[in-house]
Amino acid sequence: MSDFETPVRLGVVGLGFMGRTHATNAAELGHEVVTGADLSEEARASFAETFGAETYEGFEAMYDAADLDAVAVATPNAVHEPAVVAALERGYDVLCEKPLADDLEGAERIAAAAAEADAFCAVNFHNRISTAAEVFTDYRREGYFGEITHVEANYVRRRGIPGVGSWFTEADLSGGGAVVDIGVHAIDFALYLMDFPDVQEVFAVTRTEFGDRDDYVDPGDWYDETEAAVFDVEDSATAMIRCADDRTISLEVAWAANQSESQEFVVRGTEAGATLELGGEELTLHRSGRQGTDHNLDATLTEGSIDRTGWEGSDERFLRSVAEGRPPEGNTVERALTVQRVIDAIYRSAEQGRSVSVE
Repeated sequence: MSDFETPVRLGVVGLGFMGRTHATNAAELGHEVVTGADLSEEARASFAETFGAETYEGFEAMYDAADLDAVAVATPNAVHEPAVVAALERGYDVLCEKPLADDLEGAERIAAAAAEADAFCAVNFHNRISTAAEVFTDYRREGYFGEITHVEANYVRRRGIPGVGSWFTEADLSGGGAVVDIGVHAIDFALYLMDFPDVQEVFAVTRTEFGDRDDYVDPGDWYDETEAAVFDVEDSATAMIRCADDRTISLEVAWAANQSESQEFVVRGTEAGATLELGGEELTLHRSGRQGTDHNLDATLTEGSIDRTGWEGSDERFLRSVAEGRPPEGNTVERALTVQRVIDAIYRSAEQGRSVSVE
């Protein structure tokens, strides 16, 4: 049952895995999945059968026909801008999948539309919603870490290139490769842990070392090459991100790498530090003291949990904001635009072979 007297009426654009995930979460939270849009006839038929929803081939036809409160956009990245802007112009609150758009110009147009609209746009950075992240954030607000000066951010798969031939590996549809797909989460989470300082400069190198190889090894069967396969994006990147007051983020992102997988984030502060995983529940705090004798002390989170984490938590918070008529406090379009600017700077730096400013 819904916590609200009037459930939110939701439409979904893009009826693949993530679109169906948003719809499932909304239904389980007691809201109403009214309609969906997708170019695929098969996807529309399956969605209609599962959720009892009216479906459309085009999102604008859906927007005009349905009586909605909110929209979840889960399309390929290149479609985010037109789908989100059209929803905002009609006064629908929007939850957009990450990244905000396939390029900086599109993200800026979404942000401008949100500023003009009688509605808000949130972005689905679901990894912020975990017990470890919540506990860390409260410690940071209390000043436990002092000034946070550096974050080591890792999102590295040993083998995990999405299916070749899908939109993930085609630049015209995705806007990039590993940086856009999983690096966006690492960039957002690192900035979130630092309370989103101003970002000033980026130096980055992007690489394509595995995705275009005929002898690529894929034990996990992520990779499904077809005759029509397109792979014109990067599969890894290394970046140094300099923020205000010389605070820094070191970023390692890879769809494939000859190393152990890692989603570890290491936070350094002037008074204490921390280690946690992206979207994980484990948190270790690091501190040194002189009580009794000079010593190092590690404290590990052992009990306690928040309700609804990850995708479910993100959908719950978005739908609550819609029902209460207030923009979200955390995953705002402004912060998503900051992340998009960093992505843009990573690609510009890699192309130019030098550090670039983030403007």
